[in-house]
Amino acid sequence: MKNSDNKIKIFQIPRKQEIKRAIFSFSKKEWFFFLALVLILIVSTINILGKINQSFMVSVPMEGGRVREGIIGTPRFVNPVLASTEADRALVSLVYSGLMQKSPDGSIIPNLAESYESTPDGLTHTFILKKEIFFHDGQPITTRDVSFTINAIKDPIIKSPRKGNWDGVNVEIIDERTIKFTLRQPFANFLENTTLPIMPAHLWENSPIELNEANLYPVGSGPYQVLKVNKQSSGIVESYELTSFKEYALGKPFIKKINLFFYQNEDEAILALQDKKVDQLGSVSPESVVSIKEKDHTIVSLELPRIFGLFFNQNENQIFTNKNVVLAIEKAIDKERIVREVLGNYGTPIDSPIPSHVLPNTTPLEIKEHEVQIAEAQEILKKDGWTLGNSGYLEKTTTDSDKKKTTTTLAFSISTGNAPELSKSAEIIKENLGQIGINVDVKVFEVGNLNQSVIRPRQYDALLFGQIVNAESDLYAFWHSGERKDPGLNVAMYTNAKVDKILEETFSNQDENVRQQKYQQMLEEIKKDMPAVFLYSPSFIYIVSKDLNGFNIDHLTFPADRFLNSYLWYTKTDNVWKIFTKQN
Repeated sequence: MKNSDNKIKIFQIPRKQEIKRAIFSFSKKEWFFFLALVLILIVSTINILGKINQSFMVSVPMEGGRVREGIIGTPRFVNPVLASTEADRALVSLVYSGLMQKSPDGSIIPNLAESYESTPDGLTHTFILKKEIFFHDGQPITTRDVSFTINAIKDPIIKSPRKGNWDGVNVEIIDERTIKFTLRQPFANFLENTTLPIMPAHLWENSPIELNEANLYPVGSGPYQVLKVNKQSSGIVESYELTSFKEYALGKPFIKKINLFFYQNEDEAILALQDKKVDQLGSVSPESVVSIKEKDHTIVSLELPRIFGLFFNQNENQIFTNKNVVLAIEKAIDKERIVREVLGNYGTPIDSPIPSHVLPNTTPLEIKEHEVQIAEAQEILKKDGWTLGNSGYLEKTTTDSDKKKTTTTLAFSISTGNAPELSKSAEIIKENLGQIGINVDVKVFEVGNLNQSVIRPRQYDALLFGQIVNAESDLYAFWHSGERKDPGLNVAMYTNAKVDKILEETFSNQDENVRQQKYQQMLEEIKKDMPAVFLYSPSFIYIVSKDLNGFNIDHLTFPADRFLNSYLWYTKTDNVWKIFTKQN
């Protein structure tokens, strides 16, 4: 800046003494004003710096914390060969790991396997194990352990529920890290079989699997290892304390400890949840959900690949050969009411034997008003010649070639298990069919008796039952004519040569699009033949702690699959600069 004498005047920073004299010259009012400005400056500066710092920070999971989960039932066989109960499978999911791992999104990713290779014909699959992988006891994992586990499953004496997955598969050890599987015929979903948890041969091979102490003190290579087992004085297992396994092949878990508490029934488990003895609870019934306080928990539900239906046995009751009768039965059953009243809306009405994870583009079930459905059912039966008899139920008189008249009453029995869900559903069905003049007798059996005395000998008119379709191969067991007799699972006694051929072809076809087309054809055939009325798919209800993060159950097959990504669960977080986080 220039003054009037064209001399440049330079602004200088005030000296310390000058600043001091200026401050001490302030009046009382000016002092307050000055201090206010300084305070505003300090607060603003801190706020701006905080926002700048925050923009560079991200929240990341931290190691630590504990999850306490309640499970209904008691573990008995905590090994992948014999595990069949929810308690067994839950522990197997946490303690063991396989060559491959099913992700919560449904994809299959390597776990113990470093890589795998399949031949174009789908008959040979070769896997290479990762280096430096260990069981919880520190012993290295080799292909010998893989071979031992699979051969134990294939042993007909052991009778493993997984045996069907490995029949026709030859296992060959190439070296300590390389193993080859040779199939008798191509199997499109073989990769899913290799999610089989691997057992340590050195702990199991010298004693019968059913009697081995490792059934209750399991040693695997999964994300969690057994730290402590608590038993009651009677010897019944009360709880397990698991701790994270730092050598887990997919990375050390964030949650430090998981405690599993076992209860004899749901009432005890719900009480433990309410008393805050456990944080989480799986496989909760819809009627129990109303007692859960959502402020403490998150209620998660996901449709399971389970098909519940009314399966007809034409060999026991000839009325099911009449498609008009079956069509009227389907129209009269109020599926929405069953889902609403029995399942508490934790389920989906269905009209297909193929779950959405196998055939995702199935047209959703169209639901009409139940009064309209009843009227349509009555009209179908009327046109088919059924009239109301003195018994109060529909009757039909036919004349044979000898002009002998026979009167048939429209009646049949429903056999089912004594689970509340099944018995309540059966009573609603009985009420619905009574509205259109069909006499239904409901027979409720204890589950063991139902299987031994009713299902295995095929002694039922109609069976109210559920099918668990874990993989596409299960459809073969449920609908191929070769599975009609015990121990087959074709409880509808269904026979259709075209469906048999479709199932045989899709079993070996590796083209996803072709399989989808084949299953659509199968669905059309079954709907045309009407061997069953498909009712609903229930939801899996999981009560989760609000503190739990990283949880995902988008694709659930078994309830125990909720632990698939347990190594990614976390309850603690920390804020760090983005540059210090792991880059993907």
